[in-house]
Amino acid sequence: MNVFITGGCGYVGSHCAKRLRQAGHRLRIYDNLSTGHRPAAPADEICVGDLADRAALRAELAAFRPDAVLHFAAFLQPAESVQFPLRYYRNNVVNTINLLEAMAELSICRLVFSSSCTVYGLPSKPAITEDMPTEPISPYGRTKRMMEQALADCGPAWGLGSACLRYFNAAGAALDGTLGEDHDPEIHLIPVVLQVAAGKRPHVAVFGTDYDTPDGTCIRDYIHVDDLAEAHLAALERLEPGRQMVLNLGTQRGHSVREVIEAARKVTRRDIPVVESPRRPGDAPAMYALADRAEQVLGWRAKVRNLEEVIASAWRWHSAHPDGYGS
Repeated sequence: MNVFITGGCGYVGSHCAKRLRQAGHRLRIYDNLSTGHRPAAPADEICVGDLADRAALRAELAAFRPDAVLHFAAFLQPAESVQFPLRYYRNNVVNTINLLEAMAELSICRLVFSSSCTVYGLPSKPAITEDMPTEPISPYGRTKRMMEQALADCGPAWGLGSACLRYFNAAGAALDGTLGEDHDPEIHLIPVVLQVAAGKRPHVAVFGTDYDTPDGTCIRDYIHVDDLAEAHLAALERLEPGRQMVLNLGTQRGHSVREVIEAARKVTRRDIPVVESPRRPGDAPAMYALADRAEQVLGWRAKVRNLEEVIASAWRWHSAHPDGYGS
């Protein structure tokens, strides 16, 4: 199958591209490299381009003639989206519409969409199912929810078959050591903790220690990025014209901030200083995925379920690549 991947040089996109490549699919990676990395994909697969350039995007799609599209390209920082909402609506909504319009014109009717658990906002209970209310509290989360609805509307309109995969907290690095996580600035907990272990930061800030959780810190579901890649491959193979799948992707268990830090201490065998800080606005006390639907629909279940194994994969990659892909 010919598969067009937007944002395929980014963290999750590159891992998913790797898995599709292993499965024998032919790939074209369309990335503006604003946050992605050239070394994360083979040079002969990459087309440097921007979804805002409608003519260039359509020309590349027409030339490659994909059977399906995997769409990862998006801005992804909820806090930043509050400060710059229009930047997020332009990139995550307008540019996705550019992609959908080009797909419709060229009769490309299969799409796997990178969505997010942020669509749930502040849920009423920690165990999240797909039928719970979607009430995002940041512009970032709203852009994801808007595009889920747009994809649903495109099904009856022109036959689009889509899968909206609501990730919980993507984490870790490729188990074979070939790919990892490299953001600038880094905002995700596990790589931030490992930067402290590596001596690149003085401490980890723990935002809120008085939540109604066993140790007072926030609880999240950390899903290994290789497991996310397997889910994308399974979703791609099960797309049906005119129908939409909406699926949670997670491990079905949560870990607190303190548990992540303690696990990282065990993996790295290094001290990781902590500074307790006030709560951040909009942080839910606890969230983890109930992913039964993904198991039923895709035959998928997370395999890397041990937190220390997730952290160890990231530590191996960061140790081998102390400056990320610039190493």
